[in-house]
Amino acid sequence: MDVFSQLAEFQMDVLKEVGNIGAGHAATALSTLLDKPIDMLVPKVRMLPFEEICESVGGAETVVLAIFLRVEGDAPGNMFFILNLDAAKNMLRDLIGLKIEDQEEYSELELSALNEIGNILAGSYLSSLADFTNLNMQPTVPALAIDMAGAILSYGLLQFGQMGDQALLIDTKFLEGENEVQGHFFLIPDPESFGKIFSALGVDSS
Repeated sequence: MDVFSQLAEFQMDVLKEVGNIGAGHAATALSTLLDKPIDMLVPKVRMLPFEEICESVGGAETVVLAIFLRVEGDAPGNMFFILNLDAAKNMLRDLIGLKIEDQEEYSELELSALNEIGNILAGSYLSSLADFTNLNMQPTVPALAIDMAGAILSYGLLQFGQMGDQALLIDTKFLEGENEVQGHFFLIPDPESFGKIFSALGVDSS
C-alpha cells in the first residue's frame, strides 16, 4: 500500500507545521541578511507523485530557475527550490533591492543572491523537519540551473542517483510590503528514506 495513502489528517498537519516553522526561520534569516522585514507564508503543503512535479511548475518544457542540492544524513534525498523566471527577477528587484539591468540574463551577483536564498530556505526547512523527526538531515552546497523543468529534474536524477517516486511540495510565498513572490520547494526522499521519515511522523510504511 502506498505510504502516502496512509497519511492521516494529523500527519498532514505535522507536515504543514514543518513548512510553517521552516518558513518562519527562513524569514528571520532573510530579514537579517537583507536588513529589512521579510515575511513568508506557506499557502499549501501536499504530497504529489514525482511525475507531477513538472506539471506543478507549468510543465516539463517551462523554463525555470532551480536551486538544487543533496540531503545527507539519516534520511537522504534531493531538494529543489523552483521559481519561474519572472518570479526570480521580481524577487531580486522587489525583495532584495537589486537593480535589474537585463530582464532576460542573470548577472553573477543575481545568481549568487538567488543561490543564497535557496540555501537559507533549504536549511530552514530541513532543520524544521529534523526537529520533528529527530533525524539528522544536512544539506550539501546548493547548485543553480536555468533550464526546462524536465531537464533540471532529469539532471538531478543523473547527478544524485535514484530518486523516490513521491515528493513533498511546500508552496512558498515571500512578502515584503506589498511585494509578493511565489516559489515551489520540493523534498524528494530516496526510496529507503520514506520509511524513516514517516515512521518518525507516526505512519506505518510497511
